[in-house]
Amino acid sequence: MPSQARVAKTGADAQLWNRMLILHAQVESRLATVLQRRHGLGLSEYRALSFLDQAPDSELRMQELADKLGLNQSSVTRLVGRLNAADLTYRDLCPDDKRGVYTVLADAGRERYRAARTTYEDALAAAFAEIANGDPALAAILAAARAAG
Repeated sequence: MPSQARVAKTGADAQLWNRMLILHAQVESRLATVLQRRHGLGLSEYRALSFLDQAPDSELRMQELADKLGLNQSSVTRLVGRLNAADLTYRDLCPDDKRGVYTVLADAGRERYRAARTTYEDALAAAFAEIANGDPALAAILAAARAAG
């Protein structure tokens, strides 16, 4: 039978996790809305452009991009298809492995990402501030995360 302290800690951990999920959901919703309205980008699209912008030669293998985004292969294929159709990225074959496919950031994608980055950062800061003002427990989580990072 579990000890009382273990049960209490587990309950506290579950409450903490639930608060973090609430924080995540609220922030993601705000970011998704502002990016779509101002830049015509979904949140996954924005993040894909961000990862490509930061990657060496502005390119990533499809599987690398899927791993970074937390998407399965099918979902990242559809995402990259949308980015390619909008001329924000293009596909390139891996020179070492003809079966390997890279997604490469196009100039238009870099411009769209950089224009959206300020909006994303401003919306993120505003969401954190508003959420922290409304919930002291979430404010403490944010403060701890900032102090650790």
